[in-house]
Amino acid sequence: MSTSAVVIGTFDGVHTGHRRLLELARAREPGARVVAVTFWPHPVSVVRPGAEPKLLSDPIQRELLLRDAGADEVVVVPFSTEVSRWSPAEFVDRVLRPLEPVRVLVGEGFTFGHRASGSATTLAEELGEGVVVESVPLARSGGAPASSTRIRAALAEGDVALANSLLGRPYCFRGVVVVGDQRGREMGFPTANLLVPESMAVPADGIYAGWLTVPEGPDAGRHAAAISVGTNPTFDGVQRRVEANVIGRTDLQLYGLEVVVEFTAWIRGQVRYTGVEDLVTQIHLDVARIREILGA
Repeated sequence: MSTSAVVIGTFDGVHTGHRRLLELARAREPGARVVAVTFWPHPVSVVRPGAEPKLLSDPIQRELLLRDAGADEVVVVPFSTEVSRWSPAEFVDRVLRPLEPVRVLVGEGFTFGHRASGSATTLAEELGEGVVVESVPLARSGGAPASSTRIRAALAEGDVALANSLLGRPYCFRGVVVVGDQRGREMGFPTANLLVPESMAVPADGIYAGWLTVPEGPDAGRHAAAISVGTNPTFDGVQRRVEANVIGRTDLQLYGLEVVVEFTAWIRGQVRYTGVEDLVTQIHLDVARIREILGA
């Protein structure tokens, strides 16, 4: 096995700070393979069940994003109560030494091991001479660190512009298209309906401009879309969904397909209309504005 430059983190969302770590690993050790070491499930869900954050990416998305950002290999540590009790030395021996690192990079303030007892200094002590351990200052944007926590807060406020800036890309939500209430189709605006798992973060309830990507099949491609997040208050809905209307198309057959919804811009909040006619009028206005924003 060739030597490696290792980066360690939860890497939820793979934002600009995470990408910076991977870029530095490549630049510092151009002859080594770049390995991202991460964890699943989220460590907080194990050490403090119920306090875990909403996730910005699922494991499949995260690996794809890490590889796109420059990782040659992604090592996922199955995080459990047993793993949470590992000492720093056990973590180094079980996870890092087999990777033959010549350099390990972590974000500023990084901790690991039982009760977060290890730090970058501990890593250096455990790995010994011949391995450089580098604690990298957190990337900053708008005077504050680029962090997954800050991105979640931005999404919760519907501020996809800030979230996208911190991510370095549009925020995306992935899911399988399910059969909805068919109301959009009846109004002339059929939607691809995605259920929102409790574990995943999505933008605040509202209307957004964005794109719907269909990876395969006869309708494969990236399509301009009007996106609704919420419970359909006009119809007294209770189930929170992401619904994407592909602008100008009523013929798509997407049920059962996995698609990706990409959020580009906030349009407005959700409104409870007194009748379907008022809602349809507003949808036409929303679509016209979204066409203009997307150039579609």
